[in-house]
Amino acid sequence: MTVVPPREAPRATGRRRPSALASWALAAPFALLLLGTVLVPIGYALYLSLFTERLSGLGFDGPRDVFVWLENYATVLTDAAFHDSVGNVARYALIHVPLMLGGALLLALLLDAALVRLRQVWLLSVFLPYAVPGVIGGLIWAYLYSPNIGPLNDLLPWDPLGSGGIMPSIVTIATWQWLGYNVIIFWTALRTVPRDVLEAARVDGAGPIRTALSIKVPAIRPTVFVALVFTVIGSLQLFTEPLVLRTFTGSVTSTWTPSLYVYESAFISNDYGRAAAASILLALACALLSALVMRLSARRSR
Repeated sequence: MTVVPPREAPRATGRRRPSALASWALAAPFALLLLGTVLVPIGYALYLSLFTERLSGLGFDGPRDVFVWLENYATVLTDAAFHDSVGNVARYALIHVPLMLGGALLLALLLDAALVRLRQVWLLSVFLPYAVPGVIGGLIWAYLYSPNIGPLNDLLPWDPLGSGGIMPSIVTIATWQWLGYNVIIFWTALRTVPRDVLEAARVDGAGPIRTALSIKVPAIRPTVFVALVFTVIGSLQLFTEPLVLRTFTGSVTSTWTPSLYVYESAFISNDYGRAAAASILLALACALLSALVMRLSARRSR
């Protein structure tokens, strides 16, 4: 009986080193971009949030940076103006997020079901507002809302620039700006749904509404959750629309949103420590809400 000796395990060679170097070379641009545009600014903001400017003595030497530890965070968290700005953004998100995602999903389903003619024309028309810069779009809507020259002031049942109508006005501007962007994302995801599955549903007698609710929407659920994350983050960072309307009405204060609060603290009050602390708190809120939405998405997927 012949005994076959066991094969020796192949020895590790240096041939894999070039592939490892290649992977590091490919990842280097992203790592540098992440470092320069995300990590370094966040680190600098953390540094600024721990200091404040104070005068010493008679003040002839000018203000000096003083280490105050977490005092800036306590100032922001106890500031009534910051509380009001968070409340405004929360009310805005409760209106804007369902309206945005629901409207975009409905339009995408209609376009995918071929219930409208000239599909490409409709896609272009709903996407065009996204191509308009936010400041320009805000100015257009501000003139439309103007009580003297705007046509919408007489058509709407509320004062679009008044204290009771400023919230619907801002929601309208943001929804008009971003609706087409989400429609394109949802419609592209719907195009990836297997057509044989849809054909089988039609053979089984499922109508367009049943097919949309039972097949199409569950198939693009991950895309919907990603759009939800981006919409929530965008809602928390609301800045351009109220900043533009602030020059047309007194209903929008300089601290109407957390982003405006940061802007006012940094560039009007010159309190960079307070502005940095507020921006860090806003970033933490965005991260926590994003993690919560992604966790819910993963749970629903399982």
